[in-house]
Amino acid sequence: MDADIRIFISGIREKTGINFSVYDAGGDYIAGNGNIGDTVPTDFEGIKRYPTLNKTLFYIKYKSKCFIGSIDGCTETEYNYAFLIGELAENSYFKESGLSRTDFCKAILLGETNHSQISRYMRKYSMKDMPSFVMVMSVSPVSIEDVMQVLKTYGNEGLDFVVKIDDSQLAFVKFIDEDSNEYQSSTEYAEFLRQSVYEETGVSVRISIGGTVKTIADLSTSYSQAMTAVRMCNAINSKGEVHSFKEYMLIKMIEDLPKYKLNEYLETLLDSGAREIFLDDEMINTAEEFLENSLNVSETSRKLYLHRNTLTYRLDKIEKATGLNIRKFSDAVTFRLITILSKLVR
Repeated sequence: MDADIRIFISGIREKTGINFSVYDAGGDYIAGNGNIGDTVPTDFEGIKRYPTLNKTLFYIKYKSKCFIGSIDGCTETEYNYAFLIGELAENSYFKESGLSRTDFCKAILLGETNHSQISRYMRKYSMKDMPSFVMVMSVSPVSIEDVMQVLKTYGNEGLDFVVKIDDSQLAFVKFIDEDSNEYQSSTEYAEFLRQSVYEETGVSVRISIGGTVKTIADLSTSYSQAMTAVRMCNAINSKGEVHSFKEYMLIKMIEDLPKYKLNEYLETLLDSGAREIFLDDEMINTAEEFLENSLNVSETSRKLYLHRNTLTYRLDKIEKATGLNIRKFSDAVTFRLITILSKLVR
């Protein structure tokens, strides 16, 4: 990699006449117009001017690794040079690497592309710019390849695509044909995919959905939202197998509040009797299943393999301890808020 960096530096110098140095992510000198043993600060983001050092530092992403560039001087000129070199590094990598369609699609989701790179590869792979959304599928590592093969058979030919994020997650991108009314929502389509995967492989997957975006260039936003939904789903142990980013917006807003404030709200909502309920895993599981099934007693009884009388007894016990009759929508919302707060402050 050091040899590649030296070649890169030499190429930039030849094209621009700019002298600069490159350091590793820990701030240690690698190559350029500096000296062996030199170090630079690493506690900055983007492009940073250091007048005391008379240097402009900036990050360089090259061949999936992060480096620090350094140019002598702190004027607007050096700042612009830093921006230019960073862009040239990314463009150079994309030009040299000849990414496959799959690798390019993954780079889009991870936000590792700029608009010029996206335009070039879209032309290369004949990809259309249409509204789309990302679904992140969490699956057992032993089954991920089987699930991936099934997903490749779904979607619009030449448009939809699936990429492997890691050993337990796949990302499926669905492009929306605005002339088609086959599916009413992204959640409905995700449920269709989940059922199809289960029928064909016997594997259960959990799907988290990002918002719909207008262009391929914005897919990283939808992917980021889907990953937030994955995190939220795990954090509060959500029931069900299909979840969207939108349903966690309230939780995200609550999470952004200071922890001391969350504790204040929780203290207001809970009394001693209610605390026992929220520490009882069996009661909480019953309540959450009831909420997940739209306050339907019959469906909840069936899902939990409980007699209706047993479920009714538990709901009555929750009401007596908390003062909340979760058969009523307004009380159900309050109960849900308390469970979220309880999990966030742990």
